[in-house]
Amino acid sequence: MLAAAAEARPDAEALACGEHRLTYRQYYEAVNGFAAELMRERASLAGERVATVLGNSIEACVAMFGVLASGAQLVPINPLYTQREVDEIAGDAQPSLVVSQRINLAKAKAASFPRPEDLALLQYTGGTTGKSKGVNLTHRAIATNVAQREALLPTRMDAERIVCAMPLFHSYGMAMGLFLAANCRGTLVIMERYRPDDLLRIVQNERITIFPGSPTIFAGLLGHADFADTDWSSVHTCYSGSAALPEETLRRWEQAVGAPVYEGYGQTEAGPVLTFNCVNKIRKIGSVGIPVPETEIRIVEGEVVARGPQLMQGYRNRPQETAEALRNGWLHTGDMGELDADGYLYIRGRKKDMVIVGGYNVYPREVEEVLNAHPAVAEAAVVGGPDAYRGECLHAYVCLRKEVTTDALLSYCGERLAKYKVPATLEVLDALPKTSVGKLDKLPLKARWKP
Repeated sequence: MLAAAAEARPDAEALACGEHRLTYRQYYEAVNGFAAELMRERASLAGERVATVLGNSIEACVAMFGVLASGAQLVPINPLYTQREVDEIAGDAQPSLVVSQRINLAKAKAASFPRPEDLALLQYTGGTTGKSKGVNLTHRAIATNVAQREALLPTRMDAERIVCAMPLFHSYGMAMGLFLAANCRGTLVIMERYRPDDLLRIVQNERITIFPGSPTIFAGLLGHADFADTDWSSVHTCYSGSAALPEETLRRWEQAVGAPVYEGYGQTEAGPVLTFNCVNKIRKIGSVGIPVPETEIRIVEGEVVARGPQLMQGYRNRPQETAEALRNGWLHTGDMGELDADGYLYIRGRKKDMVIVGGYNVYPREVEEVLNAHPAVAEAAVVGGPDAYRGECLHAYVCLRKEVTTDALLSYCGERLAKYKVPATLEVLDALPKTSVGKLDKLPLKARWKP
């Protein structure tokens, strides 16, 4: 993709980060220069792994593509990880080289292209429970997934300006930022660190056309003092991923911005995109869309299972967990969902996130949707906990945009949910805990409640 973009638009702006800019010619030369530097360090990097521990920057983009061009497998690591967390991943990945600071890039001729079946990425999953697992993805799987997403959400060649507020080391940031921009020969405008003030300024000043976001970003910007005064007229498409987007947040965003939000679904093990609402079909609010081409989705005992060419090869050094996740060519996602008559997928929560209250299955996502629809609630999270009488019960935590009593919120839930789905307790917090990639982190909330 990058080679094709550099040949077609050598003088077009490829990367922007603050005042720093690179054309596609410079981008490609830098990538190949860095790939050559890597290959000078080792006689052959085929079958080897190179880790990057880099924050969002032009250098990070160059390094990531450079590793791929060298024939090595890229291992992107969160630069905010502690030494213990980095050591844990490095111990499992056993990288030959680690890139962890800014470097000088020499110009060189094009690096040798790797084979489609070669391993390209070793992407470590969130690790919110237990140890992180390294997902092996080939060049073919990643390139196929870019084309699959493009079939449902086509971009305009040579015309897009895409803001990247998500971490580049994360599967969503790579798929909907790094790879998307190169594929459409657009400009990737990189935020070194997510700050709402800076993001609003970038949208307006850089004339952003595609806005990939997450529920955390959408909700946070809607409540920002400068949101209403920001010029969003250049934005024609928004993507939502990384976590489920509350319906009320989606509706408020679209009304304010004037651009549709296309919600999709996937996971690192799936390259990462499995489904998306698409441009040329009905967009169903609340669903995560239809399967991308050459992908099958089934619901087996409530769980979403998927099959397609973009799936992982398996988990590194974890044959048992690979066998559990990949069965007869089908990826068992661990997510609970439903398919409607038109084949649209609805995510109902994590399999392990299901709470059994008095014998009834309750998915916290449903309760969160109700709370998020209340005009006083900015964000909500619901977790399960042990209960001597009902086996388990629900505990809700909310952040508010205006004053409301907990009794009023519980009454609101009672009007919209079966009695057993109404939270047993509700607590107002200044902020809900997040993981390093901005996802809601429910572990601290579960630990917070004491029976």
